[in-house]
Amino acid sequence: MKKTIVWLLLLPSFYGVAQTSYALEKNISNYPDSVQKKDAYLSSQCNLDIYYPKNGNNFATIIWFHGGGITGGKKEIPAALLEKGFAVVGVEYRLSPKVKAPQYIEDAAAAVAWVFRHISDYGGNPNLLVVSGHSAGGYLGMMITLDKKYLMHYQIDANRIAALVPFSGQAITHFTVRQERGIKPTQPIIDEYAPLFFVRADTPPILLITGDRELELYGRYEENAYLLRMLQLNGNKRCRLYELQGFDHGSMPEPAFPLLIKEVKNITKNLQPGK
Repeated sequence: MKKTIVWLLLLPSFYGVAQTSYALEKNISNYPDSVQKKDAYLSSQCNLDIYYPKNGNNFATIIWFHGGGITGGKKEIPAALLEKGFAVVGVEYRLSPKVKAPQYIEDAAAAVAWVFRHISDYGGNPNLLVVSGHSAGGYLGMMITLDKKYLMHYQIDANRIAALVPFSGQAITHFTVRQERGIKPTQPIIDEYAPLFFVRADTPPILLITGDRELELYGRYEENAYLLRMLQLNGNKRCRLYELQGFDHGSMPEPAFPLLIKEVKNITKNLQPGK
């Protein structure tokens, strides 16, 4: 397993408040060596960075999938999530057109499985994993949470995820998946690569966040609104939708991050001892 360790952000202590320090480990392979050695592209892409409270205990973790249409982008630890008392895992995954669906979805599941298996080694609580991401990253998080087969490959029930908080994720089949089939982005499809296809009552808590419906990419708000409605009609009482008026697809993460942080804090507060 390859990884780089960086110690950083030693926070000063004021008025008797305990000092908190954070660590960043980079480029951790989330597939086993036996898989990595068979595929050079997988080996170069499928790794993650983990930022965590060095002396923390029982903390929550946000698993963050970057955006970029599944054709671009790089793993990241968003600055808005630093120094908040929880861990953040930035995930890299393979991209289209070098691979096609479902391979990048499988990469996302492999990363989440890695965090479930290893976060306790860093002091984190595996019952407090929040899956999030922007745009394509939101879509990937939605797919591996709603379609349980991806995590079941690792003998993990997707309902163990503490919460799903996608930023402007696609609820229908992603436009890049459609492009791989020669379908134009304005032709909506709902199939096995659509989060909408897997609506059910027993999901983890879901907080859907989009930008302004008049400013968003394509019909992104309307997709999420339909996902919310269909979840509710299936008996799901743990889903909500926020529309951030005045913000477009690219600018909506800024006001969305405080909502994500609040969700993490609420989940942490509500976790029962011994759960």
